[in-house]
Amino acid sequence: MKNLIGTMLACVMILSLAGCGKSRSDRSLTAETDTVLTTPVENDVTGTEPAQTETTGVAEVNESDGSNILVLYFSRTGEQYTVGVIDKGNTAIVAEMIAEKTGGDLFEILPKEDYYPYTYDELTDVAKQEQNDNARPEYKDDLPDLSGYDTVFIGAPVWWGDWPMIMYTVFENNDFAGKTLIPFSTHEGSGLSGFDRKLSSACPDSTVLDGLAVRGNDAQNDQESVREAVETWVSGLGY
Repeated sequence: MKNLIGTMLACVMILSLAGCGKSRSDRSLTAETDTVLTTPVENDVTGTEPAQTETTGVAEVNESDGSNILVLYFSRTGEQYTVGVIDKGNTAIVAEMIAEKTGGDLFEILPKEDYYPYTYDELTDVAKQEQNDNARPEYKDDLPDLSGYDTVFIGAPVWWGDWPMIMYTVFENNDFAGKTLIPFSTHEGSGLSGFDRKLSSACPDSTVLDGLAVRGNDAQNDQESVREAVETWVSGLGY
């Protein structure tokens, strides 16, 4: 009788172990970052020339907690096309929204000698002359230590269909190799104006992702829609 009970207990234990093994079978979990193709929302332009809006495909990136993100920008106040005199630059407004969404650090590029005119027409003349001269205007203060950042959002107003020339000084004087660079522009009709392509050419050892273009008029007068566009764009990039 004891032998029979022992045999029955052994069978029960074997069946229990088999059940546990089945419940712990291996499962593979995969995470995918959605890719989004966004239509740029248009924004700030001081001294711009109309050009076709351009977008690029969004590359996949891992989601970040924002601790290794820098938002780098150049912006201007003064007389603004279609808006009037502004006290806060259009690009600065967008840059702050990006920093708020990502938790990134903000850094404004300021000219070492601010000879840029306050009035719109005069400023466009200076911007055009700098472009014709392929100038490299100096900027104040060193950038933060870039070794602490993996991702850098870089923004500026479109000046004559291109980055302001002071931004090329920034690109050439700093090591962006291995960084993920994400451009954004502000304008009144030029869109992204090839900022992504030109940034990739200036910083060939970096990875350039899809950019965003925002109208300056919207940055000043329709900030709710701009914020929504920024948040959709940043989320689509995985941040």
